[in-house]
Formats: sequence, C-alpha cells, structure tokens
Amino acid sequence: MTTTTISVPDISCGHCKSSIEGAVGALSGVSTVEVTIDAKTVDVSFDASSLALDSIIEAIEDQGYEVAR
Repeated sequence: MTTTTISVPDISCGHCKSSIEGAVGALSGVSTVEVTIDAKTVDVSFDASSLALDSIIEAIEDQGYEVAR
C-alpha cells in the first residue's frame, strides 16, 4: 500500500470534502481517503500496482479542484 498527501488549495468546505472523498474513494485500488479542510490536503492510501497517482489527481480535478503540483 502506498500513502500520499495531495495538496488541493481550493478545499474550503464540507461539500469539497464529500465531493473529493466520494470521487477518489470510488476508484478501484483506493484503500482510504481523507480530506482535511483546514490543511487543504487529501491523504490517500492506495495500491500503486493497480492504480496510478495520476488517476487519483485526475479524479480530484474532474470534481473541479486544482491540485498543487
């Protein structure tokens, strides 16, 4: 399992949290996902052998949020 923290500066509310957690959590290979509103981060544990980090970032961006790279 790989764990990473992704910075998403646009996170500002509970809707952001729900939207991102729902989209990322639905990806096959994701074990856990937690959005921290105050820190503006997304912590994700996933199986890197079946899911690329780029796919997680794409899922966040598809929800309308920009990922800090």
